[in-house]
Amino acid sequence: MNAITPLTAVLFPGQGSQVKNMGRDLAEEDSDYMYWWTKAEAISQQPLREIYWGGDDQDMADTRALQPALTVTNLTLWMHAAKKIKADSFAGHSLGEYAALAAAKVLDVEKVLELVSLRGKLMAEAGAPDQGMTALLKLSQEDAEALVVTAREQSGAELIVANYNTPGQFVISGQKPALEAAAAIAKEKKGRAIPLPVSGAFHSPLIDEAAQELKVQLLKADWRTPEADVFFNATASTEGNPEIIKDIMCRQMVSPVRWIEINQTQYRGGSRTFIEIGPKGVLAKMLGQNLKGLDKDWTGTNLDTMAAIDEAE
Repeated sequence: MNAITPLTAVLFPGQGSQVKNMGRDLAEEDSDYMYWWTKAEAISQQPLREIYWGGDDQDMADTRALQPALTVTNLTLWMHAAKKIKADSFAGHSLGEYAALAAAKVLDVEKVLELVSLRGKLMAEAGAPDQGMTALLKLSQEDAEALVVTAREQSGAELIVANYNTPGQFVISGQKPALEAAAAIAKEKKGRAIPLPVSGAFHSPLIDEAAQELKVQLLKADWRTPEADVFFNATASTEGNPEIIKDIMCRQMVSPVRWIEINQTQYRGGSRTFIEIGPKGVLAKMLGQNLKGLDKDWTGTNLDTMAAIDEAE
């Protein structure tokens, strides 16, 4: 058997990974990075630095500000890290996929900031009182998928598995009656159902109207061939054709995030160094579960500050 050449996979986190003062050290050290914060504020018309460098947690969770702020954090961290790290592939979880597109030069950074600002606005407006999302813990993928089918049948309401995060953590998205039925079934199966603090059924067909509005702008963007592989949420595979990438991204907002498969496909393709670029390190922690049972010949690291990047070998 031929030895593989170990590859480096760079991962970008999505919503829920925001922290106070994210990206601040870089921006205050280098005006090139501060430029992107001011650009993101101008595009989103949100006081991002005021919110994330001095606001409260409630303001930080507002998706209209969160999406451009986390994206500019991820991308300025990557701009700094790219001076010493060569990425063979990129992937981003949900919102993080837009940072991956910019990092792979599929889209310009400015265009990505425009798109995530619009995405945040549309997702905020797409919220409805009868919709939501729930995390399922301690259930297998088979049980989670069967639970969704049963809850739909019992309630007559819409429900899908929206995020395949780890083999023991899934997120379901849909209408409240179905979510309530799902929670009851999860309890019967000795699992846990934790309602998430969101007001929309994201990554489900219920927000198709918002997805169609975003699609109008996605179709106008200048899509290019990736300079490194990008693993896409909706397909868990790579794609090099800009026209097909555009189509995949037009479906992203209403399609499940297939993160378990992404990590496993990256590993099977030769990725052995996984580096999460962004706050909190959630994706780096998921690797242990998603690559369980495979040879422990890989490493997972989170680089979330300028100092962490500068100290990395």
